[in-house]
Amino acid sequence: MKREFLINIIFLLAVNLLIKPFYLFGIDRTVQNTVPMGDYGIYFALFNFTFLFQIINDFGIQNFNNRNIAQHRHLLDKYFPNILILKALLGLLYLSLVFFTAWIAGYGIRLLPLLAIIAVNQMLNSLVLFLRSNISGLGKYRMDSLLSIMDRFLLILICGVLLWAPAFQGQFRIEWFAWSHTASLGVTAGLAFWLVHRQLSGLRFRFHWPFLLLLLRRSAPYALAVFLTSIYNRIDGVMIERLLPDGRIEADIYASAFRLFEASNMIGFLFAGLLLPIFSGMLQQSKAVSSLVQMSFRLIGAGALVLFCGLFFYRTEVMSVLYESGSAYSGRVLIYLIGGFFAVCGTYIFGTLLVANGNLRQLNYIFAASLLLNVVLNLVLIPKYKAEGAAIATCITQFGVLAFELALAHHLMRPGNIADTLLRFLALLALSLFTGFFIHAYLDTGWFWRFLVTLAAGGTFAAGLQLINLRGLALLKRE
Repeated sequence: MKREFLINIIFLLAVNLLIKPFYLFGIDRTVQNTVPMGDYGIYFALFNFTFLFQIINDFGIQNFNNRNIAQHRHLLDKYFPNILILKALLGLLYLSLVFFTAWIAGYGIRLLPLLAIIAVNQMLNSLVLFLRSNISGLGKYRMDSLLSIMDRFLLILICGVLLWAPAFQGQFRIEWFAWSHTASLGVTAGLAFWLVHRQLSGLRFRFHWPFLLLLLRRSAPYALAVFLTSIYNRIDGVMIERLLPDGRIEADIYASAFRLFEASNMIGFLFAGLLLPIFSGMLQQSKAVSSLVQMSFRLIGAGALVLFCGLFFYRTEVMSVLYESGSAYSGRVLIYLIGGFFAVCGTYIFGTLLVANGNLRQLNYIFAASLLLNVVLNLVLIPKYKAEGAAIATCITQFGVLAFELALAHHLMRPGNIADTLLRFLALLALSLFTGFFIHAYLDTGWFWRFLVTLAAGGTFAAGLQLINLRGLALLKRE
């Protein structure tokens, strides 16, 4: 199973690293630099606002379905058409709630068209994730990997024309960006539906209330988890825009740093998406998961720490190169977000393991406490430190979530020697920062080369500490 995971994660990372970084830094960043200052900030705030209501839009169906199909593949014919009906009903409820809450929150009539497009895009994205959960649940991981980049690939093509074609030069508006998302997600959803439909013996839609209510009841714990994590991960952008007089500008700055966090987070999200059906299948067959947990945690955690150490010394330079508004201030926002990225990587491993094991109730207690902590920290820190305060609050919250998930996983499942792994991580952090300091201070070359040397040194230390076990990976590939 470790070999299967390794082959698929390498393929998944390869196809995503070809597309998503180019989208984030070639398209998304260019859009932010092209539109007037503050326009992307309001887009970012509205996107986060609509994301807060994903409990209605998704209701935990994606994770429930992924785990369920991975363990009981014969149920696809029965569950798929009923869940599609359920998602349509939830989508209508989601739109109603978004507009009602936007009116209560004081978003003006001028922003409603953009809000509507973004809300529809959230519905389409949720649909794509549900369709993909069926494909990965059936064990077709490589097909799912290709679908994971399809919408971004199409978005690159559409926005590339709108941004750089002579006919549209200088005319780009933030609404065009939102409509481009609609087109790319719509095409991806259509393709994913066709692929799932090929796996069905037949497709019959029946409006059967008792079964829909059963699906809601079974997915409710997953829905609560989605709701709580969505809020504590996304409320910062909304609170910045709402709490500060210059909220749009600060949200713009936060969004610029968050983009690099999001680019890094792509890897953790891919790990979780691949590990959930694998963990679910292994636990269903009573197979030991500790070896896979250790390997995946060490791989992703080591990468996160090496990235943090590199950006720690060159955060201002990175932000200044990427953005016209880049500064030492936005660099500090970035380093707090990337600091929390290590904790996020850990939660992708241990949170996914606990979901696969069915420990949603305990996880939801953790998420609820983390949400309360995050909101309190944001209320205290944002008025004083602005976007930097939100980044600090996010970092603290993510480490709190990881600490509790580690304790819960150790108590329930004992997934290997986690203490030994954490000690290796501390050694990697100390060695990388110590070496990075000397590279930064004494290597007489441009900052970018020093940044790359710092990353290379961190990777070498990770291999030496056997966090990245090159010999073991080679043996796995030959098995």
